[in-house]
Amino acid sequence: MQWDLILASLINLSVNLLYTLVALFIAVVALITIDRKLLKNIDIQEELKNKNIAVAIFASSIMLFVALIISFGFKG
Repeated sequence: MQWDLILASLINLSVNLLYTLVALFIAVVALITIDRKLLKNIDIQEELKNKNIAVAIFASSIMLFVALIISFGFKG
């Protein structure tokens, strides 16, 4: 009986980890796409190297919003 619970927990953990990795990958691709298509005059990677905090907050917020949208899509 305990092994069933442990196995179900491990399966649930692996599925959630897979969803997290997919969401992270899609968020990074979305950030790169936004960087190239919409923000042609601003290079996010260069600004991050120059330690621009505003750009770091902008990039992380885009990744968080994309991850939230994807996670709600996986639940539904």
